[in-house]
Amino acid sequence: MLEKNFSGFVLETGTDEAGRGCLAGPVTAAAIILPENFENKILNDSKQLSEKTRALLRPIIEKEALCFAVTHLFPDEIDEINILNASMKGMQECILKLKHVPEFIIVDGNRSLNAKLGLKNNFGKQFSNDEIALLKSIPNQSIIKGDGKYLSIAAASVLAKTYRDEYMDQIHEEFPMYNWKQNKGYPTKEHREAIKEFGTTKYHRMSFRLLPEQLELDLFP
Repeated sequence: MLEKNFSGFVLETGTDEAGRGCLAGPVTAAAIILPENFENKILNDSKQLSEKTRALLRPIIEKEALCFAVTHLFPDEIDEINILNASMKGMQECILKLKHVPEFIIVDGNRSLNAKLGLKNNFGKQFSNDEIALLKSIPNQSIIKGDGKYLSIAAASVLAKTYRDEYMDQIHEEFPMYNWKQNKGYPTKEHREAIKEFGTTKYHRMSFRLLPEQLELDLFP
C-alpha cells in the first residue's frame, strides 16, 4: 500500500514524468494534488501497471484529484536544453498550472524541483520572474523511486504515461512506419531499424543517439 503523504501538508503535490528515454516524441510531466481521504489499492508506479489498468485508473484519478496538470515538452526544446533539464522544466510548468498553489512538492527522482530554474531557451515556455519566485518559495523533496512509494507521485506517473501514450498514438497515424502506437518512441530494435530505413522525422530527438555505433569487422575466408 502506497503512503498518502510525506510532508504533513494538506496541499502536498506529487509530480513525475514519462518518456525521458525515448528517441521520439515529447517528455511528458504531470503534477497532482490528491484529497486527504484518497485511497486506491490498485494505484502504483505506472511502469508496474498494464496499459489496461492505467487506462482504468486515469479517469478515477482525474475525478478525485483536487487539481492536476499535464505538460508536453517537445523535441526542439529537449534538444536545446537537454532531456534532464526538459524533464524538470516540464514538472515545473505543471506546478504553475495547478489550480491550487502547493504547500509542499514531492518529486520522483534525485533532483530538487528548483534545479535549473529560468533556463533561457528559444523553444517552449519562458518563466517570468514571478513564476521563478513562486517555484523557489515552495519547499520540495526529491524521492528516489517515489512513484512506488507515494500515492500522489504514482498518480502523476499514471497521468504522464497515459497522456504521452495517447499523443504517440496520434502521431503514429502520421508516420506509421515507426510503429509508435506500440513502441511509444522507445529505442526498440524495430524503431531503430525504421530510422535506418526511412530516416528521421520532426518528432525525433536529434540530440539523442538514434542509431547505435556499429563497428564493421573485416572477415577473412
